[in-house]
Amino acid sequence: MEINQNKSLLFTKLAFEQAKINLGSTGTNPSVGCVVEKNGSVISSGFTSLNGRPHAEYNALNKNLDFKKSNIFISLEPCSHYGKTSPCTNIIKKKGIRKVSFSIYDIDNRSKNLAKKILNKKKISVKSGFLNTYAKAFYKDYFLARKKFLPLIDAKIAVSKDYFTKNKKDKKITNKHSIKRVHLLRSKYNCILSTSKTINDDNAKLDCRIDGITNKSPDIAILDRNFSLKKNRNLFKIKNRKIILFTSKSNKSKELIFKRKGVKVVKLNMKNINDYKKIFKLLNKFGYSRIFVESGLVFLNFLISNNFVNNLYVFKSNYRLGKFGSNNCSNKMIKNIKLKKKIKVNLFGNLLYEVNLK
Repeated sequence: MEINQNKSLLFTKLAFEQAKINLGSTGTNPSVGCVVEKNGSVISSGFTSLNGRPHAEYNALNKNLDFKKSNIFISLEPCSHYGKTSPCTNIIKKKGIRKVSFSIYDIDNRSKNLAKKILNKKKISVKSGFLNTYAKAFYKDYFLARKKFLPLIDAKIAVSKDYFTKNKKDKKITNKHSIKRVHLLRSKYNCILSTSKTINDDNAKLDCRIDGITNKSPDIAILDRNFSLKKNRNLFKIKNRKIILFTSKSNKSKELIFKRKGVKVVKLNMKNINDYKKIFKLLNKFGYSRIFVESGLVFLNFLISNNFVNNLYVFKSNYRLGKFGSNNCSNKMIKNIKLKKKIKVNLFGNLLYEVNLK
């Protein structure tokens, strides 16, 4: 029994490693991982495709292999409803799978708690609950989107050793290795949220410039209350991604210019917390369940103080800026955050922390 339990945990962990591959790139569908084991060896694996289809189970089982009497391990309950594709329970039955293990039940009412009933009728053993706590954290964005119609909002900030966020001498706070790590982080989200001030000042592309994930540059949402975004910014040079601009000010000529660039302009108020909640619900409605905030300290402080941010990634330089450092507002909130969870990655002197804020 102990061996079976350990085996289930091992292969479920491998399923989650598969799920990580397209995390943030599966549209409104959750990113799922699947591992097929037979006689103690992995014979196939799969993960949810870009934009959400085909599903992980289909990708793992749609191969010319003998799957009879094999066991399948999945990070999320397999779907059992007909949508744009056939349910994954169908291909599981068809391939002669002996046992199905998954971590956590789906929240979609069309499939929730149904897989076991359907598969048991075909005498396929079904077990669940492996890595349950880890799964709840992994699928937090999916649950938020389905339950509260809100996206998961994470953020990052780069600080010097003496907690400055701006470098008067050089735009960069951290080294090139930290910057590459930011590109990797971006690939795990389907939308980057920034402000017109940050984009005007930094003129960043906000894309993924690492070989192998250049096609995972997230869409962009820009908060521009006074419609001050400059029209010649570098982020407009990135092809095949959507840009949404939220503004409170009418400017028909400028709106026309941005629409010609493919920008979706949304007019609404940005005065209080409820206005921002409305923006986040709109982004969720547009299909963005994972949002990564890259902005200045003023907006980040606002988001943190109003409990919008779930996880904060802090890149900390090993250098003090002293007289060359500055901040647009008080860095008291950032300084008071306890940096306990260090991510084990070699950034050649820089440090990276993950802070769970809620």
